[in-house]
This record gives sequence, C-alpha cells and structure tokens, in this order.
Amino acid sequence: MTLDHQALFGAFLSPHGRASGPQGHLVRAARLDGVAALAGARVGLLWNTKRNAELLLVELGRLLIEQYGAEVTARQAPYAHAVPLDGPDLHSLIDSCDLAVVGVGDCGSCAAAAINDGITLERHGIPAAVICSDAFDVTARATAEVQGDPDYPFLTTPHPIAVLAETQVVRRAEQLLPGVVARLIVQAEGAAS
Repeated sequence: MTLDHQALFGAFLSPHGRASGPQGHLVRAARLDGVAALAGARVGLLWNTKRNAELLLVELGRLLIEQYGAEVTARQAPYAHAVPLDGPDLHSLIDSCDLAVVGVGDCGSCAAAAINDGITLERHGIPAAVICSDAFDVTARATAEVQGDPDYPFLTTPHPIAVLAETQVVRRAEQLLPGVVARLIVQAEGAAS
C-alpha cells in the first residue's frame, strides 16, 4: 500500500496554548464535548519505526477522518522506536494537535517509549490514546508507574503487530477504533468535570 499522506490529511488549524500541572501531575485538556466534537479536532498520529506501526496509525487516522470528521496529521517519530519524544519534536506536536494517537508498543522498549510519549503529551494538555501489544502490558504498566501515573490507561491489541499482513493490520485498526475514540472522549470529558 502506498501512503499519500498529503492527500490523506488536512492542514492544521492555528495552535492552542497548553498548560502542565505542578510537580508533573497530568493536566488533561477539556477540548471535546462527546463524539460529535471529534469533527474538526486536530488529531496527531505519532508512530515509531516498528514494522506496521505506520500502517496501523494511518489507517486509524483514515477512519477518524471518514467516520468522525477529525482533521488528522501523520508524524513519524524521528528517532529509534525505543526513545521517547522530546525537544523540538515534542513541542511541534503539542502546538499542532488537540489529541494524539501513539504507538505501537510492540516490544519492551517501544512499549515503554509509547507510554512515556502518551504521559508526556497529557502533561502538556494533549489527550492521548496509546496502543501497545498485550505481550508488553507489564512493561507498559511498570513504565506508567515509574512516570508517576500508575493507573495510566492505554489500549492493548494482540501481539504481534509487526508480522501481520496489510489486510490484518487494517482489520486491527478497525477493531481498535472504538477504544481509541472512547479513550480520547473519556479523557477530554474527565477534564471538563
């Protein structure tokens, strides 16, 4: 499958300011009012360099555009899959999206990096749906605890993702979509209450 990101994703709206909480506590953004508000929401896709991560997140982005009217942009992590996002790349993503989908944690180190990225984004006011394969649930939970958010919720999908055929990855995205949408909506609604 040849991915035409330019044709698939629309332009960003102007950036919004973000706030982080005291002592690193999460400040979740109150940006959505139910599923209908996904229309026009700027969703950033952050995938690592793991095989099939790009295909999975781009397919999720396509579904968010088609079914919810979101504005989606793709952004590959510019580093190895085991290194969390930071510096200018982090701030560029923060300034350009309202929500994020992060993944795929399909090995121990990339699961840890994905969880770190999700927590970091949320500390900057960007609700994130992080996807890890179920074989690395323990790694993901341990990372969340080390980062000071032991109850950090993330999505799991059956391991492995890297060896799946394209049609299987597309099907996996369809299966993950309700959880991704629910995760983003719940975070945003929780912040509003």
